[in-house]
Amino acid sequence: MARELTYAAAIREATVQSMERDESVYLMGLGATDPKGIFGTTLGLEQRFGSKRVLDMPTAENGMTGVAIGSALVGLKPVMVHQRDDFALLALDQIANSAAKWYSMFNFQRSVPLTIRMIIGRGWGQGPQHSQSLQATLGHFPGLKVVMPVTAPDAKGALISAIFDPNPVIVLEHRWLYAVLGDVPEDRFEIPLGKARTACFGTDVTIVATGYGVLEAQRAAEILASDGISAEVIDLRSIRPLDEEAVVDSVSKTGRLIAVDSGWRTFGVAAEVVALASERAFSSLKAAPIRITAPDTYVPTASALANEYYFSTVDIVNAVCAMFDLPLKTDGECGLDPARAKDVPDASFRGPF
Repeated sequence: MARELTYAAAIREATVQSMERDESVYLMGLGATDPKGIFGTTLGLEQRFGSKRVLDMPTAENGMTGVAIGSALVGLKPVMVHQRDDFALLALDQIANSAAKWYSMFNFQRSVPLTIRMIIGRGWGQGPQHSQSLQATLGHFPGLKVVMPVTAPDAKGALISAIFDPNPVIVLEHRWLYAVLGDVPEDRFEIPLGKARTACFGTDVTIVATGYGVLEAQRAAEILASDGISAEVIDLRSIRPLDEEAVVDSVSKTGRLIAVDSGWRTFGVAAEVVALASERAFSSLKAAPIRITAPDTYVPTASALANEYYFSTVDIVNAVCAMFDLPLKTDGECGLDPARAKDVPDASFRGPF
């Protein structure tokens, strides 16, 4: 039976059900025991499972990741939470050189069942060190799985799959998604890691998107429909492994591709998607693919610069309009306030920052 939950509540429920099922699952993270509970995702867990299974974490990311890896090697299933993916860069050696490589280095005899939740995304001028989207960086390392659930049911199913995967999984959560509602089954369930989701079916153009960009792509598809353009939106859900067949099948059908990702343009996820379509569906392409990403510069703090830095629904719409030689649309024509600040979420956002 499904009922409506927020994205944050779905993550919390996945954690509870995993910890109830397996006593080897434990949680640690900066702010895990805080009254705000990491956007509400860890509220009450310490009281429910005790301080030995739900731990606050000092600002010693590299050392604590080493602790998590060590505990995984002796049979535990740690779930580690970084309130910003930027902070996890301090532990990149442990993540990329230990967790990701251990299974292959030791002849596939000992795996590292480590789950690391990382929060990504923009908001309120947090700038270069607190607003990065590092999915391409993390997805570059063999041995890591990297997933980006967008819907509330996917948030629950993906986290449970990650916790019980025998190898390390990075779960990236955009901070603007925590208040998004969805129908989430009560029972424990998993979704396959590496399987994309078709968010909207269409025939004229494929929009492949990640994270919060999926919601913007869906809004774009609704706007484009008024011009008679049928857009198919593919929610990648997983960066590594990448569901190549979902992308290739859709592009082969529509002949057009827009790749949307919150990361940087060069060497990014969007670039990988475009390369994939060019290699495997080139003969089907009716137009050159287009990437919609962050520009190749650091994330600005000032709102005036942020308005130039971040893309929005109208950018996706106009990329498609350009493909079909249609007039470009204004913010107002797309239902957006031209005076809005792109670094502040829309009215649907209800969570703390």
